[in-house]
Amino acid sequence: MTQAKRIAASLLLLRIAVFVVMLMWTLDKFVNPGHASRVLEIFFGISGFGEVAFLIIGALEMLLILAFVTGSWKRISYGLVLLLHGASTLVSYAQYLDPFNNLLFFAAWPMLAACITLYALRDLDTSWVTGWGK
Repeated sequence: MTQAKRIAASLLLLRIAVFVVMLMWTLDKFVNPGHASRVLEIFFGISGFGEVAFLIIGALEMLLILAFVTGSWKRISYGLVLLLHGASTLVSYAQYLDPFNNLLFFAAWPMLAACITLYALRDLDTSWVTGWGK
């Protein structure tokens, strides 16, 4: 296997792994909008969104992550996934101050590194890419 193919395969694995996490966060908005509402209020200080708002947000997020996992519109989809995950990682700063009671929050950092890597190397991410919005 050539180096280019190894890089493309590695980036595909990163893309799928990030997609799986983002998919669960997206599905949470449909399955348990109350949880999504509490997360938005606790970490972002935003309240007052109803269930319909989370269904709309979830639908838009689903479109984004489908574009992301298919490698479509890479500059936009990879960039938005990076921004969303980066924001959620940074607003959780208080959790990092009490690490042993919040160990799972630290998983956000390697995922953030994966998002940065995918964005930086998006032109080399060529496996299972649709070709839409190059």
